[in-house]
Amino acid sequence: MQDEGSPTDPARRGRGRPRGSTAAALAAAVEPAEERAPDTAGRAPDRSDRRGIQSIEVGGALLQTLVRNGGPMMLKDLARDAGMPPAKAHPYLVSFGKLGLIEQDPLTGRYGLGPFSLQMGLTALHALDPLKAAMPEVARLADDIQLNVAIAVWGNMGPTVVHIEECNKQIHVNMRPGTVMMPLMLSATGRCFAAFLPDRVVRPLLQDELAREAAASGQAPTEDTEAAIQEVRRHRLARALGFPIPGINAFSAPVFNDSGKLTLALTAMGPAGTFDTGWNGNTARRVKACAEAIARRLGNTEAMG
Repeated sequence: MQDEGSPTDPARRGRGRPRGSTAAALAAAVEPAEERAPDTAGRAPDRSDRRGIQSIEVGGALLQTLVRNGGPMMLKDLARDAGMPPAKAHPYLVSFGKLGLIEQDPLTGRYGLGPFSLQMGLTALHALDPLKAAMPEVARLADDIQLNVAIAVWGNMGPTVVHIEECNKQIHVNMRPGTVMMPLMLSATGRCFAAFLPDRVVRPLLQDELAREAAASGQAPTEDTEAAIQEVRRHRLARALGFPIPGINAFSAPVFNDSGKLTLALTAMGPAGTFDTGWNGNTARRVKACAEAIARRLGNTEAMG
């Protein structure tokens, strides 16, 4: 006669570990997720749907909080901002400390990012291609605002277009990769670089432009270049209405890297009849938001405002 609960008991056969087993709980906590197979269309699964390790995600909130805060924090403040009690946060911080991800100041007791966090960040930055980081954001922007969006970098001849993302609508703009946007003050892209590159780089070019304009027209320039540049800096955005291409308006926003240097510019272009030209309009806000999103991917944490 069999004892109740024995391995051959039909009520328990095939159940594996009992529900209260510590080993089962640990296995559930650390067992990595299985990769989902592609669907019938051959598409890879959405990464956001994959099951991960919850304890790592919970602890990661503490690291994210330290990054957002930008400086060392007391345990109670760090835990509160990460959405957990201090008693729950502390074991995570101990483990992160052993890995070098965080460190605690022995005098103040505050927690900050550790040396391994710095190494991870520097490694990621050195491997990052700004153009590659910008491409998916620019593609979404072009679709969202239904305008063509160009990416320009500073080249040997000046601001140089390296990519144009076309929207679904037919917009005829005489611009292609390789186009150099000179003179600087003649386009939104050029004005963006003129406003945010170091003065020692752009000042000689601007002076040369003014001299040539005066020689060609026989009179002083009609636009106050310094005032135009200050306007761009004030809005963190350059605007061109009907120039250099008649009938085409444009907004250009700067993208800064982790050290605050101008890396590239995004320029949205479209027909004057349907282009929102307001400094605080939807087009301006979306272009600036896209530039800021790319800057964050490049390690820049300063908000554009």
